[in-house]
Parts: sequence; structure tokens; C-alpha cells
Amino acid sequence: MEQDERTEKQRMLDGDLYLGSDPTLVAARQRAHRLLQTYNQVAIEDTQQQTQLLHELFGQVGANPQIMPPFHCDYGSHIYVGDRFYMNVGCVILDCNTVHIGDDVLCAPHVQIYTAYHPVDPTVRLTGREYAAPVRIGNNVWIGGGAIICPGVTIGDNTTIGAGSVVTKDIPANVVAVGNPCRVLRSV
Repeated sequence: MEQDERTEKQRMLDGDLYLGSDPTLVAARQRAHRLLQTYNQVAIEDTQQQTQLLHELFGQVGANPQIMPPFHCDYGSHIYVGDRFYMNVGCVILDCNTVHIGDDVLCAPHVQIYTAYHPVDPTVRLTGREYAAPVRIGNNVWIGGGAIICPGVTIGDNTTIGAGSVVTKDIPANVVAVGNPCRVLRSV
């Protein structure tokens, strides 16, 4: 039997079972949490320092980002946002896998974007191992307040996700989608 030589981070980003308590992953989360602690304390009018911290925290930041504190994420380095990204207060991105967000995306308060999830099998869950699947959000998307974007989901360009929706499956471009589970309501 062939031995898996990948690091826990590689397993995590590959979508395979990984151990979140791995010291390298713990150190990366601690780094992000230190940066977030500073970010969440910066004066709201100090957009230059906010932007500088986002560039240090995220994998990629487009022009004119605006994330209203408080904001929370796991690593930050797996988050890639396009130009004119706006995220209102109280949002969370659990970026145990990559989160790609396009240009002109608007997130209302308390939007949650999750890449992390746990095994359904309770025996496997007890090992402390977990999974993560990437999330992709297209250009010109509006996500309503309190919406939850689940692991592995892709949302197409020009789409609106209604407030309180739980997005468990891909949503195509150019639609309004709402509900729990989120379903396409109509085209735009």
C-alpha cells in the first residue's frame, strides 16, 4: 500500500480528510486571528490600514475592497476577492479550502461562507479529521443578509441570493434564488 506523503494542508486543499489540529495549520490560523484582531479594531475611516491588512491576510485582493468589522475567517490566505468587493458587518468565511469571489460582489450583514465540513460517519468524526470543499462566487453577485453558502458551492454571475437562504447546491448565473434549501425563483 502506498503511503500518502502529503501535508495536512495539502490534504485540506485537495478536499480529502485532514487533521485541523496539525501544528502548521494551527499556526496559520493563529496568524490570521492576530491580523483579524487588528483589522477589527482599526478605525472605520482608516481605509488605507484596512486595505493593507486585507492584502496581508487574503490570498488576493482586488481594487477598493470594503469589509465592515467585525469580520472573521480561518486562514485568510485561501480567500481571493475581485475588485469592489463589499462585505457588511458580522460576516464569516471559513476558508479551509479556497474561496474565489468575483468583481462587484455585495454581501449583506451576517453572510456566512463555509468551505469546512465534518464527516457524517460518527466514528470518523471522532478522529478529529474533517473535510473542506472550495466555494466560487461569480461577478456582480448580491448575497442577502444571513445567507449561508455551504462547502463546494458555485454561484454564477449576476445572481441574487435572498436573505436567510442556505445555498447547498450550485446556483446558475442570472437568477434570483431564495430559501432553505436555496432554489431558483426566477431569471433576471
